[in-house]
Amino acid sequence: MDLRVLRYFVAVAEERHIGRAADRLHMAQPPLSRAVRGLEDELGATLVERTPKGVTLTEAGAVLYDEAVALLAQAGRIRDRVTAAVGMATLTVGTLADAAEQVGARLVALFREQHPHVDVRVHETDLADPTAGLRAGLVDVALTRTPFETAGIGVHVLRRIRVGVVLRDDDPLAGRTEVATAELAGRRWVRLPDGTDPRWTAYWTGGSPGDDAPVMRTVQECLQAVLWNGTAALAPVDQPVPPGLRVVPVADRPASELVVAWPKTAISPLVRGFVRIAAAANR
Repeated sequence: MDLRVLRYFVAVAEERHIGRAADRLHMAQPPLSRAVRGLEDELGATLVERTPKGVTLTEAGAVLYDEAVALLAQAGRIRDRVTAAVGMATLTVGTLADAAEQVGARLVALFREQHPHVDVRVHETDLADPTAGLRAGLVDVALTRTPFETAGIGVHVLRRIRVGVVLRDDDPLAGRTEVATAELAGRRWVRLPDGTDPRWTAYWTGGSPGDDAPVMRTVQECLQAVLWNGTAALAPVDQPVPPGLRVVPVADRPASELVVAWPKTAISPLVRGFVRIAAAANR
C-alpha cells in the first residue's frame, strides 16, 4: 500500500472529518475522498461511515488505523536511520523575484513532511539571471519563470499566468480591461542588465529603453520606475503593486510560465523528489 495514502487515511481517522483532514494535509477535499475510496476498493472493505457531520471508523477502519500508525512510525524510523548514516542533506533552491511565494506554502508543507531532515537553503537572484542560479551552478533546483534558454536544463510548468503592462493610475490606458501590444508603441521601457538572456529580455520588455534608462535588477526597482518616472514595464497580472499603479493585461502576449527547473546532467534523488512534490503541490 502507498504510504502517502495511509497518511491521508490516518488524518481522516484522527480528524473524523474530510474537510478538516484536507486542511491538515494542505489539499483539496475531492482528491482526499477519492484516495480513501480507492483504499477501500483496494482492501475490499468499508473503512469509514460517512455522515453529514463527518466520518466514523468502521471496525475494519479501526484495525487499519492501528496498523497504519505503526507502519508509518516504522517508516519514519527507517528514514531517520538512513539520514543518520549519510548525515544532514542540503538542498539549495534558487528563486527569482516572487516565484517561490507564488508556489505557496503547500509545497513547503509537503516537502517538509517527506524530507524533515533536509536543510533547505534559498538563493534569490535578480532579473539578470532567469535560471535563478542554475546556469551558474549555484543552486540544485530553481523556482522561476520562462522564457529563457533551456539547453541542459529540465523544466516542468507549474502554472501559466497572463502578463500585463504596469501603468500609473493616471495613464490614459489605466482604465482599460486589456490593451494590445501595438498600443504600447513609443513608450520608454525599463532596461534589464546587459548580458541578460535575450529571450528573457525580449519577453519582459515591450520595446527599446531610453538611451539614459537606468539598469533595473529587481521587480521593485521596475515598479518604482513606473511609479516615479512613468517608465513602462511588464509583469504577471497577479503581481502585487504599490498604491498608484495597476497591471492591465496585454491581450496578445503569451502567458508567463511559473516553472520548477533543474540541471539535466546533475539531478539527484533529492532534486527529483523536490520536482515531483512541486508538481503535486500545484496540480
